[in-house]
Amino acid sequence: MSARADSRKGWGFAAPALLWTAAFFVVPFVVMAVMSLATLDGRTLIWGLHPDNYLELAEKRYLWRAVLVSVEITLTVTVVSVLLAYPLAWIIAFRVPARWQRLALLLAILPFWTSYVVRSYAWLLVLAREGVVNQTLMTLGLIAEPVTLANTRIATVTGFVHFFVMLLTLTIYANLVQLSPNYRRAAMDLGANAFQTFRHVILPLTLPGIATGAFLTFVLCIGDYITPEILGGNNELTVPQVIMVQLGRRADFPLASALAIVLMGLVTLAYLGVARWLRIDRL
Repeated sequence: MSARADSRKGWGFAAPALLWTAAFFVVPFVVMAVMSLATLDGRTLIWGLHPDNYLELAEKRYLWRAVLVSVEITLTVTVVSVLLAYPLAWIIAFRVPARWQRLALLLAILPFWTSYVVRSYAWLLVLAREGVVNQTLMTLGLIAEPVTLANTRIATVTGFVHFFVMLLTLTIYANLVQLSPNYRRAAMDLGANAFQTFRHVILPLTLPGIATGAFLTFVLCIGDYITPEILGGNNELTVPQVIMVQLGRRADFPLASALAIVLMGLVTLAYLGVARWLRIDRL
């Protein structure tokens, strides 16, 4: 009787979260999936199980090109952010005195305090032809005339990396500070040098933090509309930008839904890859 009462109590506590998830994720996702199989005849929406929208994705170059651009930008941002965040997290965890680590973390997350849109426009000004970067390079004599940095993929990646390095720093730092110094001492007692200790001991133990941060970076980056729209212009359209075009200009909800399903599929593949990695790491 007690076990049954505990079970009912547990379901009672979980019910609000389950209802919230069902109402604001499961139901909208089902509607979107059904919508992706509908067709548009002029302005008339025709419901049915038609794969026309997915076939259109494969046939129209600008659609699958948008998918490819989104994946390329996201993977670039994720890799660069990990490579920059790990040394920063290492320095804060092991080189900054304990009494100053909170201040260092506070300085690291300062970009989170700024509006996402404001931050993107700030980078647009910095990377403009008359911006700080070009003026500095010309002053140093590295270039003779301004180069185009804004409204390019470089600008988009830079804006993303500026934000996600801080997110990854926090997740990696959380793993690093939990490591016992005895791991490094034991490795060195067994004859391992600093690089071998890092490669065979520290890095494997911090993979959960890297994987978690990388997955969050992947999800937030591949679904972002603001940064590519402001910093990338319309030279290379990403999937979110194409979805907005379908909704805003053509009112083609079925095709936009199909693109969103493809986006969800990419996120699911990323999650499965991270989940498998983490399971291996726990063995």
